[in-house]
Amino acid sequence: MRLYQGVRSLILAFFRKILFLWVRTDVSGNSAEALGLSPDKPVCYVLQYSSLSSRLVLEQEVIRAQLPGATTSLPVKNGPAHSFFFLYRRIGGLFRKRQTPVPTSEFQALVHYGLENPEQDVQIIPVSLFWGRSPDKEKSLVKLLLSDTWAVAGRLQKLLIILVHGRNTYVQFNKPLSLKYVIDEYRYNEERANRKLARILRTHFRQVRRAVVGPDLSHRRTLVGGLVRTPAVKEAIRETAAKEGIAPDKVRARAYKHADEIAANMSIVTIRIFEVALAWLWNRIYKGIAVNNIKVVKETAQNNAVVYVPCHRSHVDYLLLSYVLYKNGLMPPHIAAGINLNMPVLGPILRRGGAFFMRRSFRDNPLYATVFNEYMHVMFSRGYSVEYFVEGGRSRTGRMLQPRPGMLSMTVRSFLRDSRKPIVFIPVYIGYEKVMEGRSYLGELRGKKKQKESVFGLAKTARKLGSSFGRVALNFGEAIHLSEVLDEVHSSWRDEAYNSEYRPAWLNEAVSELSLRVASNINASVAVNPIGMIATVLLGADRLAMDEGQLTRLADQYSDLLKAFPYAETVTLPEGKGKDWVAYCESMGLISRQPQKLGDIIGLEGSNATLMTYYRNNIQHLFALPALVASLFENKSSLARNRIVDLASVAYPYLQSELFLKYQPDEAKAVINQWIDVLVDQGLLLAQGNERIARPEAGTEAMLRLRVLSRFIIQTVERYHIALGILRKYGSGKITAAELEEQSTLLAERMSILFGLNAPEFFDKTLFRNFIANMQKNRVIITDDDGLLCYGEGLDEVADDARLVLSVEKRQAIQQVTMLGA
Repeated sequence: MRLYQGVRSLILAFFRKILFLWVRTDVSGNSAEALGLSPDKPVCYVLQYSSLSSRLVLEQEVIRAQLPGATTSLPVKNGPAHSFFFLYRRIGGLFRKRQTPVPTSEFQALVHYGLENPEQDVQIIPVSLFWGRSPDKEKSLVKLLLSDTWAVAGRLQKLLIILVHGRNTYVQFNKPLSLKYVIDEYRYNEERANRKLARILRTHFRQVRRAVVGPDLSHRRTLVGGLVRTPAVKEAIRETAAKEGIAPDKVRARAYKHADEIAANMSIVTIRIFEVALAWLWNRIYKGIAVNNIKVVKETAQNNAVVYVPCHRSHVDYLLLSYVLYKNGLMPPHIAAGINLNMPVLGPILRRGGAFFMRRSFRDNPLYATVFNEYMHVMFSRGYSVEYFVEGGRSRTGRMLQPRPGMLSMTVRSFLRDSRKPIVFIPVYIGYEKVMEGRSYLGELRGKKKQKESVFGLAKTARKLGSSFGRVALNFGEAIHLSEVLDEVHSSWRDEAYNSEYRPAWLNEAVSELSLRVASNINASVAVNPIGMIATVLLGADRLAMDEGQLTRLADQYSDLLKAFPYAETVTLPEGKGKDWVAYCESMGLISRQPQKLGDIIGLEGSNATLMTYYRNNIQHLFALPALVASLFENKSSLARNRIVDLASVAYPYLQSELFLKYQPDEAKAVINQWIDVLVDQGLLLAQGNERIARPEAGTEAMLRLRVLSRFIIQTVERYHIALGILRKYGSGKITAAELEEQSTLLAERMSILFGLNAPEFFDKTLFRNFIANMQKNRVIITDDDGLLCYGEGLDEVADDARLVLSVEKRQAIQQVTMLGA
């Protein structure tokens, strides 16, 4: 018997070496730490379907990872003969019709052993194996034959699959199941114990396959035709025909054209080409891609329809996210792309990579809106993963933009129509050390007209491929379950009946809450990098220049500040120290060095001074509260602690809305108190008893640190006081919100010139609009029947507090300019 087993092992080892002359694998989860294995319990691996090639791949990967062996017997007395088993075996062969797979004898033997030995537990590790990753139903019968799909492949088909796709094999080890825990309730009924374990494993394998391969794809023409036949689109066709007085057939053809314009044409062939091309591209232009918290996505994608909601900083975003997901064993999502990208050459390629196209606005086109809504509903109800940018467009300032409600509203309404498939949002922060479009953003912020995307523009971008853009980070944030948001906003939503046209009265509130939570979770996943840290410190200096030693010390100290009171577990900080970061920024050409005998001066020159505000703005929200507290000591040597908390609490709702801070307003006072303690511990503030806080003495290093820290947020507070100054200039009931927004923007632009401010967002009209809207929301100002803004004495008190924050020069500038034209 031993001789037989030895010969068999030699033969299998020989076959394994032959197989791996061709096969190349990408593996995830293959470590004892990732699996959370207990060293005291035996391990048994399970593959879904019996296959010699799958067994050989499993054995090879277990050996490579130095996991407990799949080539040996299970180390338990009187137990099964192997440390692995197949859940099902196929019945049939090359010339016989294949029947439904049945459970294997090894699987049944393991269950029998578990029932006979209740004191002995076994860790069962499910292992999923994919030859080629995904089907391609848009292609020929031959390509269908050679795709690893949801169907069970026969021996001949498996051989051909290995030959064609063997070099693109993906293996995923998953966390173990406890044999004892699973079958314990059926201790005296072996048949039911078999069924329970089989059901759990079958469900697990199905969920993993859906996450990796995606839902079973239908023919695109069938999908497009099906959209036109839905009741909602049929009704829209009838209404449009009646309204425009044309034949329904013509409107139906228009609806079909809309659906064809919208629908993606995802092709696994294209995705594989993308994988190779993008791997080359990233290696050429980036110094590395850091991926953090991917486990959240892997866990979520198995049971839910996933909506990826990344921040939008570059056209590279969607390519990068799809690439990272695919490399980590997840199906790339269907991506909402602007119709401006549906250009010759590029459009069809993006469509095959999963892009579906949408017009910028379709408010005045109800037929198009209905077709698009139905397409989105098909995506969600079938369990496709989807990606869209809640900001609408790319951020030119480096800040998170105010979310647009359109796509979120469609998602919520689709879920209300059919909530059987849970929808979960995965926020994604994509952080660049040097954004590819940085210089064009700079031009746009200076007033240059935004250029439309074109093939020629694409060719210009290709010239940048010889440049280095540093490192990139993809941080996946905390998942947001749509059902939980709806429970908080309207707990009885499950009891109501919905259709494609129904818009409940509480929909806007739900979409608003969801959008804020998405934006806050994106910001709570920020990747802090050396560029952002050095930019933040240098832009806090009076003349955008600093002694190198001082700069490196401040960078280290502000990094320590973030570590002392972490903003969120999903925030990542840069490796190294301030000295390393300065050298890195210099190598990227973003800072200049002026040699000097007493110590080199590091500064920002020319366009870099404005460009670096982009990278500072990426992380500004992390310093918002400590910087706000520091700013209160600009003109005061000491303040009562409760006064600090009250003043900062008044400003907090406006900062929260602008910077998407994660703390709720009722949490603000506690968080501000914590920050005061941290600033005292770090030596930036001094405690005078229990009730009073003082700033350090003038001329000290600690006072410098406090003053530079205050500059991180002081321009934002100054902007608020500009709006308040203009409102008070006109008086209560004398100016509309639109006029206040326009006047505030002009004054901010003037002050930017007078004081040499490099931050383009200082006079961003949308930020003033948001501030005014929040004052209305908080009832600080109200709008009368004529649309004029009215306020009481409370606003005067808030405006008078400006003396704590604004310098004398800026207070005078605001007073002088608000008197212009009086």
